Amino acid sequence: MTRISRRDFLKLTAGALGGLAFTPFENAFSQFDDIDLVRVATDSVSVHREPNDISRIVGQWYRDDLIHIYREVDSGVPEYNPIWYRVWGGYVHRARLQKVKILYNEPLAFIPEEMRQPAEVTVPYTQAMRYTQTYGWQPNLRLYYSSVHWIDGVDTGPDGQPWYRILDELLRYPYYAKANHLRPIPFEEWAPITPEIPYEMKRIEVNLTNQVLSAYEYDELVFQTKISSGITTWQTDPKALSTRTPSGRFTILSKYPSKHMGNGSLFADIEDYELPGVPWTSFFTDVGYAFHGTYWHDNFGVPMSRGCVNMRVEDAQWLFRWSRPVHKPEEISSRRLGTMVIITP
Repeated sequence: MTRISRRDFLKLTAGALGGLAFTPFENAFSQFDDIDLVRVATDSVSVHREPNDISRIVGQWYRDDLIHIYREVDSGVPEYNPIWYRVWGGYVHRARLQKVKILYNEPLAFIPEEMRQPAEVTVPYTQAMRYTQTYGWQPNLRLYYSSVHWIDGVDTGPDGQPWYRILDELLRYPYYAKANHLRPIPFEEWAPITPEIPYEMKRIEVNLTNQVLSAYEYDELVFQTKISSGITTWQTDPKALSTRTPSGRFTILSKYPSKHMGNGSLFADIEDYELPGVPWTSFFTDVGYAFHGTYWHDNFGVPMSRGCVNMRVEDAQWLFRWSRPVHKPEEISSRRLGTMVIITP
């Protein structure tokens, strides 16, 4: 495996590197239109004859299948999330689907040493690989559309093309993903919003009954969105963290543009609880409750999480940028005086 250094890059022609950026994607994706695609984000979803869950089931799709949707239908049911997708043979409810695209990116030629930057996955999913001298290239984690990962190097991958080296803040062991499957995010897209407003003049309110998050500046509402808080489950282990989102007064304690949530297994199965690259994470307790982007469901308005506050990725990014502490581009995480959070039952 050869590391592409700055010196090596200067020896390459721009055309040679650019030619590597737009290679054919996996055959599994090539038959689909990248404008109207959804990915199955759970074990399976049912295709119903009509856009409601009491009509006859006429088909089934399984985890990570890609479905071509023809149009969105608001059927009025269920009331909290009435959107269904018209697909081949019937209708699928959007709750456990993720809207995706297939967008290729020109790889960066190099990333200067001692630097890193966040990058988002722009294909439905990409298979990350780990390299060791003993075993060579081995597949490990699957990275999903809109997840965010720190990249800190460019290497030649197993297919001879540029792959980004990913710095995983939980595993602390590098792995790699195809460079043309990730888009480096320029700092202006995640720079702080209104950092000049005094700390005490911003606050976040979450209503767990209505599943609504609101943001205020000087007591004026500036942002509001539906969320999914924690589900209520019976815990048999008294030491286990509750899956219900806590209510009370908090502050944002730390923020991560990219956070690996799960058990930290390099070779987790896709069914395991392993969520690398959870985007735009803002922790408001020191035991793990946070606001963050969510790429594994589209069922906002009802509890869905293990205690965190699930948000659409673009909403979580806005909150990350708007809230304190102010995040600096060179930081993997920031931990300073944070914005007030009020969560009511």
